Amino acid sequence: MDQKQISSVWVALMGVLIGVLLAITWQSALRSPTRKIRVGASSKIDLVLDQIQKRYVDTVDTGKLTEAAIVAALAELDPHSVYMPPVLLEESETELAGNFDGIGIQFNVPNDTAIVLEVIPGGPSEKIGLLPGDRILRVDDKTIAGVQFPQDSMVRRMKGPAGTKVLITVRRDGEDIPFEITRGKIPVHCVDAAFMVNDTTGYIRLSKFTRTTFNEVSHATAALIDEGMKRLIFDLRDNTGGYFDQSLLLCNQFLPKDASIVYMEGLHQKREEYKADGNGMFQQVNLVVLINENSASSSEIFAGAIQDNDRGLLVGRRSFGKGLVQEPINFSDGSGIRLTIARYYTPSGRCIQKPYDNSDEYAYDIYHRYTAGEMISADSIRVDSTQIYKTVGGWTVYGGGGITPDRFVPIDTTRATRFYIACNRKATQMRFASDIFDHNKASLSAIDNYKDLEAFLDRLDIPTQFQRFAARKDGIKAQPGEWAATKDYLLPQLRALIGRYSKLGDNAFYKLYLPVDTTMQVAIATN
Repeated sequence: MDQKQISSVWVALMGVLIGVLLAITWQSALRSPTRKIRVGASSKIDLVLDQIQKRYVDTVDTGKLTEAAIVAALAELDPHSVYMPPVLLEESETELAGNFDGIGIQFNVPNDTAIVLEVIPGGPSEKIGLLPGDRILRVDDKTIAGVQFPQDSMVRRMKGPAGTKVLITVRRDGEDIPFEITRGKIPVHCVDAAFMVNDTTGYIRLSKFTRTTFNEVSHATAALIDEGMKRLIFDLRDNTGGYFDQSLLLCNQFLPKDASIVYMEGLHQKREEYKADGNGMFQQVNLVVLINENSASSSEIFAGAIQDNDRGLLVGRRSFGKGLVQEPINFSDGSGIRLTIARYYTPSGRCIQKPYDNSDEYAYDIYHRYTAGEMISADSIRVDSTQIYKTVGGWTVYGGGGITPDRFVPIDTTRATRFYIACNRKATQMRFASDIFDHNKASLSAIDNYKDLEAFLDRLDIPTQFQRFAARKDGIKAQPGEWAATKDYLLPQLRALIGRYSKLGDNAFYKLYLPVDTTMQVAIATN
C-alpha cells in the first residue's frame, strides 16, 4: 500500500471516528451532561474502537477498522515498518524459506499463456510427466490461457498444501492433456546461475538471501574452485535482501579473522557488532561484487563489508539504501508486523539507510536518480560530503544512503532503436524463443553442454528468422539501418533466451548474455 492509499485510509478512519464521537456527544447532550473519560494516549485507540462497536449507528467490521488503524500508525514511523495481513505474511515467509508446497515447475508467460520452462527434478510434475514447453491451459476448472490471467494468481492456484491434488491441463503438440498432480515440498533455489566465465574467473548470481543461501553459495563456490576458479564475480544486482544471518555467514566466508562485518544500534537496541571468525573457506579468492540500484538490505551489508575491509572490488551503480533492521512480530490470527528496531552500519561507520523524511521522495527515489542523470554519469551520484569515512586501507567512502561502487557502470541506452523498443514492448524476443523451442523441442531439450548449444544456435540463422517472426506476428519491421544498429545488442539476448530451453537452463541464459552485459564486461576486465 503506497503513502497516498495509507493517507486515504487514515482520513477515512478518522472521519468515522470523529463522526462517532460527535454522535455520542449529541446524544449525551439530550440525556445528561457530557461525559469526559480520562484516558492515556496508548489506550485512546482502544477506547474509540470500543465506542464504535457499542454505539455506532450501523454495523461495522471492527477488524477492518483495527487493521486500518495499525497501517496508519506504522506509516507514521518509517517506510519499512509495515503491517502484513495473513496472506501477505505467508507469501513473504514462503519466499524466503527455501522451500514451498507446490507442483515443481518454473514457467513464464510470453504471450498470455504460461509455458513450462523447467520441471524440477524429483518434483511432483516430473513424476507425473509434465515437460518443458507444455502450455498450461487450465488449473482445475479455471481457464488461465488467453484471458489475461494475472501471473501471481496462476502461482497461487498451482500452490497448495503438500498432499493435496490439482488438475493441470496442458497443450502439447496440438493435444490437450490433463495431469492430476499431487502437490509436494519443492526446494527453492536462490543461486540463479553458477559457471566459469573463463579458465580462472567464476560467476555466481544470487537472487535473494533465503534460509538456504549460505549452503547454496558455499557449494557453488567450492565447485567452481574445483574447476580452477581463482577469481569470483558475485552478482547481487536486483537482490533485494532477505535473512540477515545469511549475509553474515557469507561475509565470514570471505573475510579474515576479526574483520568487522556490520554493527546495528537503535534507541532500545544496544550496539551489536559482528566480526569474522577467521574460518572462512574462501579468504584467498579474488572477489568482485556487482550491485545496482535494486541491491538492498542484506546485499548492502555484504557489499559494505567487502568494500570497507578492502577485500574486493564493487562494480555497478549505487545500491538502494535500505539499512533499517526489522523485527518480526507475528499474531495468532496469522498476521504480523515488521517493526524497525535499529539501523545497520558498515565497518567504517556508514549508515546504509537513505533519508526518508519525505515519504514521496523516498518512494520515487530510483525515478529521481534517473532524472538527475545518476544512471548515466558517475558525476551525478549523490554523496553526502559531510559523511566521510575510511576503509581499513585508508580509502575514502561516503555515507548518506546506499553503497557507491568502486567502478561505476552506466546504463547503456545507445543501442535502443525504435525496432528494439517496439520488440521489447510486445515481448517479441521471448515469444520468438518459445517458437524456436516448439519447432526444435527434441534436439534443444537434449543439449547439456555449451559447445553443442553454440553449434545449435549458429545453425538457426537467428537474424533472418527473428526479423521474419517480428514482422509476421507483431507487424514490426526494421527500418533501413536499424537492424545493423541493434543486432550486436539483440542477438546475444535472443541466443540467451533460446539457450534457457536447453538442459543448461539459467546458466545458459546468463552466460550467453555476457557480451551485452556491460557491468559484467567491466568486472571481467578489472584487475
